[in-house]
Amino acid sequence: METTSSPLEAKKTLGVANVVEIRNLQKSFGERKVLNNVNLDLRAQENLVVLGRSGSGKSVLIKCMVALLKPDEGTIKVLGYNVPSLSPSELNELRLQVGFSFQGSALYDSMTIRKNLEFPLMRNLGIYDTVKLNEMVLTALEEVGLAHTVDQLPSELSGGMKKRIGIARTLILKPKIMLYDEPTAGLDPVTSSEINDLILQVRDRYHTASIIITHDISCAHQTSDRIVALIEGESKVQGTFDELKASNDKDLKHFFNY
Repeated sequence: METTSSPLEAKKTLGVANVVEIRNLQKSFGERKVLNNVNLDLRAQENLVVLGRSGSGKSVLIKCMVALLKPDEGTIKVLGYNVPSLSPSELNELRLQVGFSFQGSALYDSMTIRKNLEFPLMRNLGIYDTVKLNEMVLTALEEVGLAHTVDQLPSELSGGMKKRIGIARTLILKPKIMLYDEPTAGLDPVTSSEINDLILQVRDRYHTASIIITHDISCAHQTSDRIVALIEGESKVQGTFDELKASNDKDLKHFFNY
């Protein structure tokens, strides 16, 4: 019996060792060059932190990865697919495999937590069975320790709880890659540490690979298997946390003065 594959699957590059490969990526806005010859690899089940100051191009980088922005030059391969060459329908298919945890959680204020989590299941997977929806929603909330919030509104939750719910809404689609945009921004140290622990739990439970965008050195220390330091739009230094901390590179010193 013959098996069929989607148009996206037919475009997959065979034998790819990394789940993300970026080479010579460049992106400018007018005269301002935001990304300048960026290179990085993300390995399977790896937490890769992209560390950099505000305005260094970190968020632009992950937006290029999912074609929310178009690069000026360079190649971007995600799960073996050449992202800039994909059609809109193929991009939608790929994006279902890449979870995006936004800095502001991106919850719908007018919807209960239940409705917030049901929305991607109905829109993206066509699931409308109420029993199935309830099971999947409660499972996702239990994974982040917030099943009791299912019928609350986002306005009733703390910033840290909203972050957890945002992650749960992303995980409910079972992505292969997670992208975290400043996951600890605006949180107190205790809550930040809890979110960092959750990021590690997500990797271990779901076997995801993750890119974590942050300027928070504590987040980088707690969550990273490896770090890429983005300095003025360049992927200047790569290594483990301890390797970067021991580096004599002057551009890294201010990160580790804590």
